[in-house]
Amino acid sequence: MDIEVTSWNPFTGCTKISPACKNCYAEELSIKLNSWGTAGYENKFRFTIHHDRLEKAAPLKRKKPTLYFINNMSDTFHEEADDQSIDEIMGIVRDAHWHNFYTLTKRSSRMKEYFESRAVPDNVWLGVTVEDAKYGHPRLRDLQEIQASHKHICCEPLLEEFVDIDLTGIDLVVAGGESGKKARRADISWVESLRRQAERQDVHFYWKSWGSYDQEGNFKPSGRTGCLINGKEYKSFPSDLMPRDG
Repeated sequence: MDIEVTSWNPFTGCTKISPACKNCYAEELSIKLNSWGTAGYENKFRFTIHHDRLEKAAPLKRKKPTLYFINNMSDTFHEEADDQSIDEIMGIVRDAHWHNFYTLTKRSSRMKEYFESRAVPDNVWLGVTVEDAKYGHPRLRDLQEIQASHKHICCEPLLEEFVDIDLTGIDLVVAGGESGKKARRADISWVESLRRQAERQDVHFYWKSWGSYDQEGNFKPSGRTGCLINGKEYKSFPSDLMPRDG
């Protein structure tokens, strides 16, 4: 079963800080949206705070319980994001208690520091990108030190094998291969290793897709490589991630 997500982007744009950023989908899409004249992308991929989107607070107006991805075209804890704007986001999250929210950052130290003096809303799932050991393990440790009800990690793009990954306090591991002409291949052995470790530690494992390289390592420009791992689908996620009507 796929996770249905609606995006909410009070921030757009970002800067590259680790290997996962190399072929950033959000950067490529932002440039396209700018060329199409789409409102909100006048600055292309330069970090921008959209105060009008905070003022309009779209999630508060949507009454159907929804899973929102906060700033999938940016990073909520970007170094240019002021605490007041992040406070506004978290205030909307708290007020829109019938929704669930999902946020992902590569700036785990900033997120950890931010929540040292603030409570994490119960309806937000905090996550960090974990693409390789060098960058992934420190981010994971930062996340584990935050007092929050729900935590996840995203190993997409998965760039190497993780050995003895400690998933204490983590509810969900989302992973996937990279897409695009310059995609880097995710090896089947890395994927199986991550899946087995999540299973042993009783953590949900959600494999999104293989991206541009299939399981056997064949490059497919169409990106139609599917999501099966040795013929089986692994798309497990916590039941309380998806908000329920009523």
